[in-house]
Amino acid sequence: MSKEEVILLDNLVSLSGLTKQDYIIKRLLCKDVVVVGNTRIYKALKNQMEQIFTELKRLSTTQEIDDVTTSTIQFINQILQGMKEKNQ
Repeated sequence: MSKEEVILLDNLVSLSGLTKQDYIIKRLLCKDVVVVGNTRIYKALKNQMEQIFTELKRLSTTQEIDDVTTSTIQFINQILQGMKEKNQ
């Protein structure tokens, strides 16, 4: 894996609340990764969003956003949408 792929995998694993092994197995078997909210997930979301905010402040144009940041934002969006739907 490239350095960027390792970072992205670590981000997604952190946000999922699963172990890296469980996350990889679910993805390889094309199973849904269900994120269950708890304090660890909220902390991971907060940390990732802080890192994304810092990265976005550093950039001068949206074309500079890398694939890792884009994919992490998309996964956070999926998590938040799922939380929103569950609360409705």
